[in-house]
Amino acid sequence: MREASTELLVDADNNSNVTELLMERCAKDPHHVLYARRTVNGWSNVSTYRFVAEVTALAKGLIAGGLSPGDAVAVLSPTSYEWTLVDFAIWFAGGVTVPVYETSSASQIEWILLDSGARRVFVEGSDKERLVRDVLAHSQVLGKGPMPVVRMDNHGAAPNLASLAAAGRGISDAELERQRTSAGLAEVASIVYTSGTTGKPKGCEITHGNFVLIARNVIPFLPELLLQPGARTLMFLPLAHVLARAVQVVCLTAGATVGHTAGADGLLADLRTFKPTFLLAVPRIFEKVYAGAAHKALLAGKTRLFAAAAGAAIEYSKASDRARRGEGHGPGWLAAARHAVFGKLVYPRLHAVFGGVLGFAVSGASRLGPREAHFFAGAGIPVLEGYGLTETTAPCTVNTPAMTRVGSVGIPLPGTTIRVADDGEVLVKGIGVFKGYHANEAATAEAFTDGFFRTGDLGELDEHGFLTITGRKKDILVTAGGKNVAPAPLEEAVREHPLVANVVVVGEDRPFVAALVDLDPEGLELWCAERGVPMLTPTDAKDHPAVREAVQSAVDQANRHVSAAESIRSFALLDAGFSVESGHLTPSLKVKRAAVVESFAEEIEKLYAVSPAA
Repeated sequence: MREASTELLVDADNNSNVTELLMERCAKDPHHVLYARRTVNGWSNVSTYRFVAEVTALAKGLIAGGLSPGDAVAVLSPTSYEWTLVDFAIWFAGGVTVPVYETSSASQIEWILLDSGARRVFVEGSDKERLVRDVLAHSQVLGKGPMPVVRMDNHGAAPNLASLAAAGRGISDAELERQRTSAGLAEVASIVYTSGTTGKPKGCEITHGNFVLIARNVIPFLPELLLQPGARTLMFLPLAHVLARAVQVVCLTAGATVGHTAGADGLLADLRTFKPTFLLAVPRIFEKVYAGAAHKALLAGKTRLFAAAAGAAIEYSKASDRARRGEGHGPGWLAAARHAVFGKLVYPRLHAVFGGVLGFAVSGASRLGPREAHFFAGAGIPVLEGYGLTETTAPCTVNTPAMTRVGSVGIPLPGTTIRVADDGEVLVKGIGVFKGYHANEAATAEAFTDGFFRTGDLGELDEHGFLTITGRKKDILVTAGGKNVAPAPLEEAVREHPLVANVVVVGEDRPFVAALVDLDPEGLELWCAERGVPMLTPTDAKDHPAVREAVQSAVDQANRHVSAAESIRSFALLDAGFSVESGHLTPSLKVKRAAVVESFAEEIEKLYAVSPAA
């Protein structure tokens, strides 16, 4: 199949915008708990009415400060309730939100402020305030006059949210309403900068229509997640990423309660107290939960029990998946019986990690390994993989509870068409596709063909319209022998091994394919404990013969699925610990291939200093 689409389910008034979704929610039930704020005493509920009151107060403050419809406002902060509050206040004032990742460098911040034309910056914390003020003091950003910096945490000497709200008390409701309704679906709601690995980030113009139409159509598309009584989710992904903000707008429209936690460090503790019914996450979270469960079983002397339970879950899920594909009759009686036993003995402990009531999870940003996907599905927490980019306002395909194919990224969202070009590139047209790159007509023109956005990803559509991503077009390696190699399948196969955190396959203009393998500290700890050997650090392990032998087995397994010319012939073990802070991962935890190749050029040269045996 070369093209698949899903019809639009719900349309919207062209004169409306994102703020109308909040107004509708408030009119329907002003006392509904829209958000929950984490405090020292637990979670504190925020009603829709209270949220609207706080939003309007801040919006009036922005208007009093001179913000006009269409003006850009930057936000540099970790994920928090205040982030959401400021986002909607900017929209109510008619402005355009410009999110900035909290891990951004001074040069990145300067570029985003310059390119977007931001008129004001919201920050959280004294460190971010100093960073922004230093950027403003030594750049061209101030060429058009002073730029106010507002603290979102109400600390320090800088203006804060409370003082901003106080400054707006003289603004009338009529003036606020004029600016709130100034934008229609076609106007830009947010300029979201890509976290690309090369060149300056490009600003993606996301319209009110993108947010509104996705929100209105995802709800009837995924009612099992969003319309169940008491639906709630915990947001920990960075709100600078368009996926997190799109999901927040969806939740607001559906009436699902949202809590916030800053990053993955405190996620597990907050999950237990917040008790989400569904969760948006990245594959690394599920990998860590799986490894953590295995480690606890080991410490409790129940490794064999956990291994049997994991095997039963995976077997049950695989049989169910085959049945959905029409390739079998589902789990047999023995598999069902084993699954039922572990459903009482083991799986409830996994559910408890997520708070005890999690029904579904959605995974994005990168591919979830089949082992984890089947394990969680078999244990009663189906993980629905989806796919999207900043330029598609994140989700453009997703698996649903009723239509799931493990290993795929699902079917098109309503109002979306997916096309696979002759060269395998995935093309997208539909409700989420952005307006264009800000102030960059050349890049915008290059990004589209026949009205479809060119994703740069390679993929395949099956006969039922399920999309599978097979790699990145720009990542294709051409060896010295002229062989084209897609690194993604090899990397994903090696990453299946618990000792491996990340893999980067290399070989451009080289005589053979090789790989850089970054070791996983948690997987290494479990590996050592299982074998009763002294604990190894990643630094010690990278030169350990048994560790190398274990990784070699994963490489051999990956090589079985490709030709000899495409196979990994040599690899180097690293103790780098790729992270966002090190510059090797994007904020959505994707590997920055170019950054890794540059950082480990010496290790790569060593791989090719000696030709391995064929």
